[in-house]
Amino acid sequence: MTSENIKLDIDYVRSQFPAFKDPLSKDWSFFENAGGSYVPKNVIDKLTDFMTATKVQPYAEYPMSKIAGENMDKATRLFAKMINAKNNEILIGGSTSINLYVLSNALKHIINPGDEVIVTNQDHEANISPWRRLKDYGANIVEWKFNSDDHELKISDLDGLINSKTKILAVTHCSNIVGSVNNLKEISELAHKNNIIVIGDGVSYAPHGFPNVKELGVDFYTFSLYKTYGPHLALLYGKEDILKNLPNQNHEFLNGQFPYTINPGGPNHEELVSLIGIYEYFEGLYHHHFDNHKLNIIEKISKLNQIISEHEEYICNPILNYIDSREDLNLIGKNKITNKDRAPTVSFYSKSKSSKEISQKLQKNKIATRNDNFYAWRCLKYLGIDTNDGVVRLSMTHYNNMEDTNRVLKALSKI
Repeated sequence: MTSENIKLDIDYVRSQFPAFKDPLSKDWSFFENAGGSYVPKNVIDKLTDFMTATKVQPYAEYPMSKIAGENMDKATRLFAKMINAKNNEILIGGSTSINLYVLSNALKHIINPGDEVIVTNQDHEANISPWRRLKDYGANIVEWKFNSDDHELKISDLDGLINSKTKILAVTHCSNIVGSVNNLKEISELAHKNNIIVIGDGVSYAPHGFPNVKELGVDFYTFSLYKTYGPHLALLYGKEDILKNLPNQNHEFLNGQFPYTINPGGPNHEELVSLIGIYEYFEGLYHHHFDNHKLNIIEKISKLNQIISEHEEYICNPILNYIDSREDLNLIGKNKITNKDRAPTVSFYSKSKSSKEISQKLQKNKIATRNDNFYAWRCLKYLGIDTNDGVVRLSMTHYNNMEDTNRVLKALSKI
């Protein structure tokens, strides 16, 4: 079998997520996945098991503690495999914002007065503000602006910004407003020709297909695990040869013990262990769809990414097409997903109604969504959109189905 002739079994997928059976949520179409996804039963079970039997300080020799520590290490090891990283190249922290703030504090030592740091105006603030703060250490902040016509970041524009003073480039893999997938591999290749460190924000990309960080070529990569079907944690990947040379941000006695040096306080124990459930969910999803059990996890993820992206394209394109056809609505970003060049994250606003009014009407039709600037206020400000009222955002993932799509289309037709 190949992914080309296999379709995602949406009924099987939804059967793995208890939220679709829960009395509170089962009658709603969930369209706020970019803010945080539902979790599969595997994750809930792992969290419950840890809290029930092993909620003790880990890494001692008595059974409950030993098992707790082993499962924490197992969760880290499995997630490293899922993104093609080494075990000592990932750390799990409280959030992407925290992880990047700590990383920026570690990297500030490479900044000399007059050095330049490039950020975009398409990113979530998590991957903008930590790097903008480096101006306090003498850095000049250079903004890579997206094109106001098609809302895309142009690599040719980036090429014009890079010079011998450029030290760091922070760029989103996929905008949580525009939805477009940026070519991080090409961006990294251009930056590395000029000895620039690249920080990729994968928060809005990873829910639609876990990345192969080695293939992307980035120096650092981060995403939020609570948006990839897990608890409220975040992952930060960093290349070993860079991580081991960063100054310690943790307790003094941990000096030299990377990556713990970039993870002050360490991860939440029970939530870290529950990440094993995400791995198990994707293993189960693979074996439900494919017969070849000899592949490694990276190869399995690649095949799953393909059928997931095809399903997301199928359920999202009708919404993009409809909003784009309405003269009274302004769609942000591409009006069609083609070969995973866009996430199923649809942001729009009205010429005659507030985004708040539209989101409230959608909610009355049992569509879970909202209006906001979604922490990408620089992006909205550049587009001339009220950052308080923001945009309406309909964000989908692979467990959404065509019934959800039709419900949105029917509700929008009444507005």
